[in-house]
Amino acid sequence: MEAQWIHDRAMLRSLMRQYPQWSNSQSAQATGRSVSWVKKWEKRLNQAPLDDMQVLLSHSRAHHAPYHRWDRQVIQRLGEMREHPPEHLQRVPGPKALVYYLQRDPDLQALGVPVPRSSRTVWKLLRKLGYILPHELRQHQPLEPRDPLEEVQLDFKDATTVPADPSGEGKRQHVIEVCNFVDAGTSILLAAQAHDAFREETAFEAVLTFLRTYGRPRMLTFDRDTRWVGSRSGRDFPSPLVRFLISLEIIPNICPPHRPDKNAYVERYHRTYKQECLLLHRPGTLEEVRTVTEQFLHHYHEERPRSGASLWQSSPACSLSRPASAFPTA
Repeated sequence: MEAQWIHDRAMLRSLMRQYPQWSNSQSAQATGRSVSWVKKWEKRLNQAPLDDMQVLLSHSRAHHAPYHRWDRQVIQRLGEMREHPPEHLQRVPGPKALVYYLQRDPDLQALGVPVPRSSRTVWKLLRKLGYILPHELRQHQPLEPRDPLEEVQLDFKDATTVPADPSGEGKRQHVIEVCNFVDAGTSILLAAQAHDAFREETAFEAVLTFLRTYGRPRMLTFDRDTRWVGSRSGRDFPSPLVRFLISLEIIPNICPPHRPDKNAYVERYHRTYKQECLLLHRPGTLEEVRTVTEQFLHHYHEERPRSGASLWQSSPACSLSRPASAFPTA
């Protein structure tokens, strides 16, 4: 790489001698470099003798000027403020608060020494003193593979292409939603039910329809949507759906807040469904959503290339044709 750079700089110096009337744009076009690069190196080459080869070498990007060394008493006072917050501050002061208090400290003002004025500088000093520890590298562990129908993940997907009711009397958001059931063992979409009024009762019915078709999975995974887990006040906790699943010996795996990665398979399907179906066909009514969804299910199972880590059989649609009697029933 350095040899190529030296070649380009030597070419620029040769062009400067042969065509002194050229503009920076012409030199940049001839060397294949930017105009700013030509300006920088023309200035360096003009300041050096014509036979100087050292000028063609790259300059070191290391920090040439010595770094500023803060007074020992400033460092000591910084540590004292961190351990013993000044002026009855009822919390551990952060870098911004320490910048404020350092500038007001009477002892440092009497000494006349400079104090940090940047929270970034204070942060570096705190880390050097050991008050801020470096973050530990997170070790990412792959998810344990699941058997087919061991875990089924479900969630709602909003059909955003459906417009709201222009009269203003109907729903303004989530006009049409699709409840999707994805098998975590094979990444296969097992069911997709579109509805214009998914409430707690209709969501319960969607789960019942799925169970009648596929039987009892070992676990159902869903987020903390109130239609699954009940009201936020907890008056109906556990919710009817959770009590129903427990009575059938199905584990209700409720994801913690703000953790869509715990429901990763259905969330990943939602991205595919949105990009390759909803935004492509742009359905505007409930019937259109059901139609394009049904067509997409055939494409998703039979035609679309799959990249799942584990498949039940050679064809992903084989699992969909397995009868419900093959699974444990309630």
